[in-house]
Amino acid sequence: MKANVYDLDGKAIREIELPEYFKTEYRPDLIKKAIISSQSKEYQPMGVSPYSNRGYTAEYIGRRKENKANITINTGKARLPRTKNRRVLMSGRVMGVSQAVGGPKAHPPVVTKNLIRKINSKERTKAIISAVSATADRDLVSKRGHILQENITLPIIFDNKIEELEKTISVYKTLEKLGLDKDILKAKQKKTIRAGKGKMRGRKYKKRKSILFVFSNCKNYKAFSNLEGADVVTARQLSIKELAPGTHAGRLTIYSQSAIEELAKRFEK
Repeated sequence: MKANVYDLDGKAIREIELPEYFKTEYRPDLIKKAIISSQSKEYQPMGVSPYSNRGYTAEYIGRRKENKANITINTGKARLPRTKNRRVLMSGRVMGVSQAVGGPKAHPPVVTKNLIRKINSKERTKAIISAVSATADRDLVSKRGHILQENITLPIIFDNKIEELEKTISVYKTLEKLGLDKDILKAKQKKTIRAGKGKMRGRKYKKRKSILFVFSNCKNYKAFSNLEGADVVTARQLSIKELAPGTHAGRLTIYSQSAIEELAKRFEK
């Protein structure tokens, strides 16, 4: 399996043999499992205080054979804990149970709940390799909604000089020569309103993901991340959530030639 290497002018300058990990079988089940495991580590535990709505003097007095004067058996009152306040309005009110007004919740969320979904390390590695191989599948990339020219071979590999670009306009002009700027423009135009309460929490709009840049060195990462929906990551730090956002693999990915070599060393261990 071979792929072209493009220069900054969009011309194919040479052809290289792709490593074996690009021939890995596409496994959407493992990819989804790895994504859920990665997202679960970012969940925030939530719960209520165990003493919430229980700070009352309410006491249950209604057992049979109870030697107390204010027993509630056969008096037409429910046998529930009642307050012992001397105030007329508060005296005898049911408190401390979930069905009472102002009572605690019946089964509230607790902070001790285990939110993290575990995954085997070999499964995670296989999911990442499968997602990398999906970036070379034209059908999967098109299915995600990315725009590709017919003359481009996947995966898209650039010469190492692309890592030296320091201006966003230079990066955009390089992408424009291969017709990849259309994917950036599509991400810029498409903006949807989020469903749910997230609209009230500073994230009203959802934006589209566009190109992922995988380099061996990210010293000029701002020049690439300034593009709409674009992400930049090194070959060592490449994870499943960049390759398959929303559990859908086949993201439009641009590699540098040195990143391809570094990924080969990483996955051959």
